[in-house]
Amino acid sequence: MCLAIPGKIVNIDRDDPGLKMATVDFGGLSRKICVQWVDAGAGDYVMAHAGMAISRVDTAEAEQTLAAFADIARALENENDAGAITHEIPR
Repeated sequence: MCLAIPGKIVNIDRDDPGLKMATVDFGGLSRKICVQWVDAGAGDYVMAHAGMAISRVDTAEAEQTLAAFADIARALENENDAGAITHEIPR
């Protein structure tokens, strides 16, 4: 199973003559990924998998997905803070 994450291209790195690389913001976490094979520029959202942009994605859809990820993270933090869930590995 593959998982692709939406991210917003912050800037394109023009220094590497081999591959077109970009700094991409994934909801507050920035990473450099390859954007060689997608038609996208700064400000566009892309779907990224394994360090590569695999497609450009609609802004509203990307923002909705990132908001859902943030909601999940907050819910997990709240559960852990309340001691409601323990994650023990069965033996």
